Amino acid sequence: MGEFFVYSLFFGIFLFLFPVFVDTDNYLDVGENKAWFSVSLFKYLRVFGGYGEIRKEGIAVHITKKYCILIKYADMGATRKKFEITKGFQLYRLHQIVETGGAESAYGAAIGGAIQSAADAAFAVLKTRYPFLSLKNSTVLAEEPCLKIAIETTVIFNGLILTIAFAKKLLEALWNWIRKRKSTASWKKRQNALQGSST
Repeated sequence: MGEFFVYSLFFGIFLFLFPVFVDTDNYLDVGENKAWFSVSLFKYLRVFGGYGEIRKEGIAVHITKKYCILIKYADMGATRKKFEITKGFQLYRLHQIVETGGAESAYGAAIGGAIQSAADAAFAVLKTRYPFLSLKNSTVLAEEPCLKIAIETTVIFNGLILTIAFAKKLLEALWNWIRKRKSTASWKKRQNALQGSST
């Protein structure tokens, strides 16, 4: 019994601290007005995927054929803060390929060179600050006019970070619920006081 407890405790701590790799594959086609994405664990265990498109009301994210989330432009600031969970999620890999038109013209080649130079400069800064990052950047010139971007990323976290993130969100939700109840209770007291004074 004692050995089972020790092994279970060791295994639990190992899983708690074991790094989890979350991979995303993203593809943007400006001409099609769509961006496809896929999220997987350890590169091969697919969790979910879908595509997004820009509409007049906002950005529509299609998770399944029947399920779609509409992120309105006015709500994007609040949505961004909602997904800022913790700093414990560390970017490990960022590979991108940019495809643009103009393969047969000097103007297109100049644009492609400018895109490649700008990305290389940004990646050089990132590599200086984070030497462990795996960074790759390529630019492809196509004959037809287009702008397509393929991005692969890998983010690392562990069970401890996930628990902290979950606890943080739980405490925020609890705190908002307490504040809402207090404001509702004070509003009811004022309303009752006004009704009492009118009678």
